[in-house]
Amino acid sequence: MHISSQSRTITRRTLLGVGGLAALGGTVAAWPRLSGQDIPGRGEDVLRVAIQGTAADAAARQALADEFTAEHPDIPVRIEAIQAVDWGDFFTKILTMVAAGTAPDVVYVATEGAQLFAEQLAEPLDDWITQDQTRLTDYFSDVHPSLIEAFMYHGSLYVLPLDFNAANMYLNLPTLERTGLDMPSPDWDIDEFERMLRTMRDTADGGFVPYFWTNRLFGGIVPWLYANDTSILTEERFDGGDWLWDRFYTPEQTAGRQGGYRWTSSNVGDPRVVETFERLQGWVSEGLSIRPEEGGGTSLIGLFAADRIGATPAGGYWAQGLHENGMSEKDFDVQYFPRWRSQRHQFGTAGYSIMRTSERKDQAWRWLEFTTRKESMELAMPEPTTTPTRRSMVNEAFYRETGPRSWKVFYDTLDEFPSSGPIPAPPQQAEVENALARNVALGMSGGPAQLETALDRLDRELAVAMEKTT
Repeated sequence: MHISSQSRTITRRTLLGVGGLAALGGTVAAWPRLSGQDIPGRGEDVLRVAIQGTAADAAARQALADEFTAEHPDIPVRIEAIQAVDWGDFFTKILTMVAAGTAPDVVYVATEGAQLFAEQLAEPLDDWITQDQTRLTDYFSDVHPSLIEAFMYHGSLYVLPLDFNAANMYLNLPTLERTGLDMPSPDWDIDEFERMLRTMRDTADGGFVPYFWTNRLFGGIVPWLYANDTSILTEERFDGGDWLWDRFYTPEQTAGRQGGYRWTSSNVGDPRVVETFERLQGWVSEGLSIRPEEGGGTSLIGLFAADRIGATPAGGYWAQGLHENGMSEKDFDVQYFPRWRSQRHQFGTAGYSIMRTSERKDQAWRWLEFTTRKESMELAMPEPTTTPTRRSMVNEAFYRETGPRSWKVFYDTLDEFPSSGPIPAPPQQAEVENALARNVALGMSGGPAQLETALDRLDRELAVAMEKTT
């Protein structure tokens, strides 16, 4: 199903919904920076590719841009790094650029913004994929269909995913050795995990945290909800997608797959959601876990490397970070997320999208197709700062310098648990994540009565958010 690029437009509500841009009324002087008008060279006749990051991140992709230009000398490319606190902040800045008429041609989009972009900003890729079927056969044969479906919306595909991360469980090996615990088996469950945390707590000195988790959609409470076979939002599927599944995958590979994920309403009233919140709140109250608002990802790697944390959920992107903090494969390893009622995993993925406002859409498609090639992805991802979506790239050589020993877990998560799904990110993702973070913080900082209050408020706030259109 092809969705016309003219069927939706950017509205003031879109801007307000994702970033609180109503505050811009008092920041006239900051508008050139917010809208990107202050970046040197803006307005030149080049294909503009926006990424979240710093100038150093843009420079790291210059070799990829140079290779592309060597093949397409008529398409000069400029990588534009946009600094942002997180993906939500990045998407807000892209929306501001669109409103100012300075939008890039191509944007690197993560799962958090997949449906926002599909609904308002991005061009569906269906026609180009169909035309370039022969070129893309190798790509799709090497990429798990779960990652493709994560970027489908109403049956159309809006992004060709290049990297992903599933929420696996990292374990500190010196801590396991100190406590006399073995590395858990792939089919371990939540009760075994809890016993492990208690052993860690009971044998530790001050300043040690058995379990550390961050308060956000990825790696927060959501992986436990998925393991308990539930979620904060009701989850359905859009119809469609056969045009792609029938071209590139076998019926066995795509059984049950359709045209993308469809989140419709709050699911907080599900008893399994309540059960999940209660279980984690119990860990906090027992000293098995830190309250998630007490730390973030910035300090997490350092604490884990200092053996102050026993276990934490993260993806393949952690391998390089731990290596740079002095850890080797003897110091950490990774395992599948523990089983509860299911062993469904959460993942996030990312790739390039073509902006609906671009006047260089065919040139932009050439960039997208080029970046899916294996040699291009190897050039873009020389180190395990993330997990490549190409199965053939996730190999022993990729993790030889960093570890972990169980690196196969990263991609095997998708094969072993094919029901694993993306971060619950509807077009209203920003409001959903904000509501979740507020109420997780409230619920984990008090007793049962406060948790009940937090869940009631979360249910109301999600209901309001999901009734809104972007």
